[in-house]
Amino acid sequence: MLEDGKIYLGTSVKPEYLTLKLANRHGLVTGATGTGKTVTLQVLAEGFSRAGVPVFCADIKGDLSGLAEAGQPKDFLMKRAEQIGFAKEYKFEASPTVFWDLFGEQGHPIRATVSEMGPLLLSRLMDLNDTQEGVLNIAFKIADDEGLLLLDLKDLQALLASLAERAQEISGKYGNVSKASIGAIQRQLLVLEQQGGEAFFGEPALEIADIMQTTYDGRGFINVLAADKLMMSPRLYATFLLWLLSELFEELPEVGDPEKPKLVFFFDEAHLLFDEAPKILIDKVEQVVRLIRSKGVGVYFVTQNPLDVPESVLAQLGNRIQHALRAYTPREQKAVRTAAETFRPNPDLDTEQVITELGVGEALVSMLEGKAVPSMVQRTLVRPPAGRLGPLSDDERRDVMTRSPVRGRYDEAIDRESAFEILAKRAEKIAAEAERAEAERKAAEEEEARAKKAAREEKTSSRRRDEPEEQEESGGFFDSIFGGGSSSKSRSRSRRSDSVTEAVVKSVARNVASSVGRQIGQAVVRGILGSMSRR
Repeated sequence: MLEDGKIYLGTSVKPEYLTLKLANRHGLVTGATGTGKTVTLQVLAEGFSRAGVPVFCADIKGDLSGLAEAGQPKDFLMKRAEQIGFAKEYKFEASPTVFWDLFGEQGHPIRATVSEMGPLLLSRLMDLNDTQEGVLNIAFKIADDEGLLLLDLKDLQALLASLAERAQEISGKYGNVSKASIGAIQRQLLVLEQQGGEAFFGEPALEIADIMQTTYDGRGFINVLAADKLMMSPRLYATFLLWLLSELFEELPEVGDPEKPKLVFFFDEAHLLFDEAPKILIDKVEQVVRLIRSKGVGVYFVTQNPLDVPESVLAQLGNRIQHALRAYTPREQKAVRTAAETFRPNPDLDTEQVITELGVGEALVSMLEGKAVPSMVQRTLVRPPAGRLGPLSDDERRDVMTRSPVRGRYDEAIDRESAFEILAKRAEKIAAEAERAEAERKAAEEEEARAKKAAREEKTSSRRRDEPEEQEESGGFFDSIFGGGSSSKSRSRSRRSDSVTEAVVKSVARNVASSVGRQIGQAVVRGILGSMSRR
């Protein structure tokens, strides 16, 4: 039953296959909780790995970690293999696996920089309104113009604090920047930090090549993201996966339609991506999904209900696997009808009725075949997996990580000079300039006081030498000079103080401009979702 260039999925009235050449046309796996979606995802991941295709998937419940160990011959597995005529070829084996974890607890830490994430995805992550998103865009524009690297959250916080101090200056050039909007963004950053964002943003950032590796014998690594804790912050989960998808789109070259995908990306709990998402974001997702197949990447959305995926995106998903749905409410009945209508009809099958009757491990399957035409939908018994059903123990997971091809590459965080350090140095320089100006002002005042004292002493000596009448006249003369000249001295002191202040301001301006000019190395290029291109 195993054929080259195809992944065996199970048996209906005939063996059902996913053709590797058409696997980059994307897919959809749907079904209610407990109907077998996770096992189907495991079967697909194992099939792609055996074919030499790397896989990235999220492990919501911890069950997918069993991919890393060979399964055991349990009765229900052997029975299913016999039912579908697969007993002779069925064998248990482990798949090459790399574990990842945004929090660095159950896998290698996985990070991205704030600059790479970009303002659009960050706005979505922090649930900013249009005004606040506009201010964040201005912040990123200033960072790009002034050569400020935004690597972690403290960099962005330092930049926002700088913007608040320069709000009047910036508003005249870039548009209105209110301190209230900056304060709102800073509060959302604090929430994001408390949800684990501080661990995610930073360096070393994930290199796309590290999730696209194969073994020495040509099998693709299955990259499993531990997401049980991450699901406590669903917006962070969805935004991270969308960022990773956009990075694949931006970095990979065009390859057309290869014989097999370069990578397959499973987006589990896909409804989290689209819940309350603004239309502009959904449009961008549709665009990425439509175009990324030419980069050799297949995207498979996994969710409970077909209605969770917008129609514009649903139309891009050619390979369909539908597990059971229950139809107790009007919305559920609509979901069943929608699911049935997305399949190519089979005259021998009442698709809408069968969806509600499917048992665990059964699915309606329609795969692209021939010239990318969907096959007629068939009721299929899904094949049993080769790996273990159920999670690994902590010791087994650690053992797998010691043999990981990326061991030691991401385990230690790096904090190089970036916006936080640059802005801190800039503030120190401005403070030093102000302190020097104050010292010069005080020195000028002291010099003026000494001159004034010397003049008074000279006046007193002259009066003593002269006759009384002459002293009186001279007194009037000196009064006209020194008494009446006090305003002149005041003006002189004012001019001197002004000149010192002007010199300091000009010096600071020159230093800042010089610093900015040195840091603008090259034009910053941002991609389709606003993330910064590394090329």
